[in-house]
Parts: sequence; C-alpha cells; structure tokens
Amino acid sequence: MEDPAKPRYRRILLKLSGEALGGSRDYGIDFKVVRDVVRQVRQVHELGVETALVVGGGNIFRGREVAASGFDRATGDYMGMLGTVINALALQDGLEKLGLPARTMTAIQMNQVAEPYIRRRAMRHLEKGRVVILAGGSGNPYFTTDTTAALRAVELECDVLMKATKVDGVYTADPKSDPSATKLLRLGYMEVLNRGIEIMDNTALTLCMDNGMPIVVFDLLRDGNLVRAVQGDEVGTMVAASV
Repeated sequence: MEDPAKPRYRRILLKLSGEALGGSRDYGIDFKVVRDVVRQVRQVHELGVETALVVGGGNIFRGREVAASGFDRATGDYMGMLGTVINALALQDGLEKLGLPARTMTAIQMNQVAEPYIRRRAMRHLEKGRVVILAGGSGNPYFTTDTTAALRAVELECDVLMKATKVDGVYTADPKSDPSATKLLRLGYMEVLNRGIEIMDNTALTLCMDNGMPIVVFDLLRDGNLVRAVQGDEVGTMVAASV
C-alpha cells in the first residue's frame, strides 16, 4: 500500500509572483508574506522534496507596463530582472533564518550577490538538499518569469511546476463576480490555450505542453497548501496532457 505521507513529487519548481511577495503593499516586499512562504517551503523540504523557486519582480518594477508609456521595453525588462534578484535575496535570507541551505542563482551575472545560473550546478545544489532560487528571469528581455519557470522546470527535470497564486485554482468564471462559478480540478493544455484561460502566458504553457510538464495552480497563502499539493491532494487545478 502506498504511504499517504510520502510526497508524490521528488523535485518541484515553485513559481512565485513578485506581487505575491508584495502582499497588500503597493510597492516593495511584505516580509510577513516572505516568512509564510519560506515556512511552507521548509515543510516540503522536511519531506525530502527537492525545491527550486522562480520569483518575479512585479512588486519592484514591471518593464512591460512602463513600455506602454513609451519607455524602452528591453531596458524595462532588464530593470524588472534586477527586481527579481531583490526578491530572491529576501527569500534566501528567510530560508537561511529557518536553517535551510539556499542558493540564489541568476541569469544575469552579479557575482558579488549570487551565483550565475549553470544547469548542472543547480541540479547538484538540489541533490545536496539546498533550495535553489532562480532570479534574473531567463536573462533575456521580452520573456516573462512564467516562461522562465517553465524553462527551468524542464531543464532541471522537475516533476511538476507549481504556480502559486492568490486564488485556489481555475474557475469557470470569476468567483468574485459570478456566484455560480465552479472550480475546475483538471484541465488539458489545449483546453487552456483554446479557451484563452490566463494561467500563464502561451509561450510558457506551450513549453510545458511540449515537454509533458504538469502545472498545478493553487493558493500558496492558505496555510499547508504546498504540503498538500506535493503529497498529491486535490489542491487547486492540475493542467496536464490528459484530463
């Protein structure tokens, strides 16, 4: 009989948005949210789950939004990548304060504060039980951190990409405005693409589809959800090849 306490996944990639780390603040980092996130990461780490994180920078700077006002898009995206490093260092500090070994790796070299992202080195960190925080996006403008998350999840041979949001999954409509909206427990990749469901951008979703990378969309701010998700409970919405 399968052990119900045994995690379903050996290695996960957790995608965090910068806005999530901002909490209720309009700008910057809510360190209460950081503490909540790292505490949940510690819980899955204690289960023996190898954990990588990709973090956005929208609480610091969003290149795509300022580009709409005439700002150079590539420059704005690079500025946003630097914002992800600020968030990553906050997460690293929070993890280390809980006694977890953590490494920040960036796609943009800044050797004084973080290691450069090298795939084999990142995998070695994970095998050694270190939490790896991946910052700097992909190192290229015009790509979102969702696409970075999909790319790194495939590169690092993760079992699942976990997309942390402020809602507990994907619904048939906005549950705040439509009381008849129902939660969808499973979706196929093509269904998400064809229906235009905004789970992540199409580049990221297609990359996951082409490589068979399942995606779990769930509410990280609900205590214990990350542990339940890695143990295979029906937390949030699963996006996979078949439903």
